[in-house]
Amino acid sequence: MTRAEPPSRAETGDAVQRDWSDDEERALRLWISLARCYSTFAKAIAVKVQEYDLTTPQFGVLEALFHLGPLSLGELADKLLVTGGNVTYVMDRLEEQGLVFRERSPEDRRVIQAKLTAAGRAKIVEVFPGHAEYVASVARHLGQEEQEQLRVLLKTLGVAVQENDLS
Repeated sequence: MTRAEPPSRAETGDAVQRDWSDDEERALRLWISLARCYSTFAKAIAVKVQEYDLTTPQFGVLEALFHLGPLSLGELADKLLVTGGNVTYVMDRLEEQGLVFRERSPEDRRVIQAKLTAAGRAKIVEVFPGHAEYVASVARHLGQEEQEQLRVLLKTLGVAVQENDLS
């Protein structure tokens, strides 16, 4: 009769001995910190945006159209980092509320542009100043210089990953 091997540490829930490099450990910790920070920050913003009777993606569409002007649905998807299908769904909900409309581009009839209605413009004009103030209050945990340093570092990392690791 042979004895069964004892369960591994992973199977028992005990910590597993680290078998990765210090560089890998640092990168893993960075990823975890980025993910946790983004999740927490995004939750705080989503709670505030709900006060405007909007979802975060709906607010993103209104804000992009307000600051950038009419955009194609593809451009909106790129700006908001979502899929075209998600933009279509969000636009449908905003159209139902009378905040946006879609129109064929006069330059290229194949392109559908998203535009704010007067009600949509009034809504974003009303809520954006308080939104900007709230985002600043959430970011207050870092000083002005730290906020700028973090922004530059995150942009540098994001651009490098986009250019080198997403092929």
